[in-house]
Amino acid sequence: MNSRERRIDTRINLNVPLRFRVLNIPNSQELTGESINISQRGILFATAIPLLIGTPLEVSLKMPREMAGHAASELKCVARVVHVEPNAFLGGKAGIGLHIEQYQARAAAKSEVGVGVGVGVGAGMGAGKEPWAS
Repeated sequence: MNSRERRIDTRINLNVPLRFRVLNIPNSQELTGESINISQRGILFATAIPLLIGTPLEVSLKMPREMAGHAASELKCVARVVHVEPNAFLGGKAGIGLHIEQYQARAAAKSEVGVGVGVGVGAGMGAGKEPWAS
C-alpha cells in the first residue's frame, strides 16, 4: 500500500445505476450516476453533476442478487463526498468518492438498518452465505 492509499476495505467493482439527492438543499431533486466500485464504508461513482467535498447525500442503488446473496435488494444510505476527481470518466463525468455514514438495505420482506456496509467477497459471495449488507 503506498502512502496515498488509505483504503482498508475490499472494493467490489459494481457498475449499476444509482440515484442521489443533496441533503443540505431543501427539496433537492433526485439526480443520477453510476457506481464504479463499492466497499464496506464507501462508494465510488461517476456523474455529470458537479459536487463538492463535504456535501451530504442520500444515495439509493439496487444491489444485484449475485452481490446480495438473496433476492436483489435496495440499498439506501446517507454518505458524504470525500473525494472529487473532475473529468475522470468518459464524457467528462466526475469520479465522486463517498464515505457511507449510515445505510438501510431492503430485501423482499426484510429491512436492516446500520452503520457501514458488509461486502461479501470470495467463494461464498452470491451463494447466500455472506449477505451484502449486515
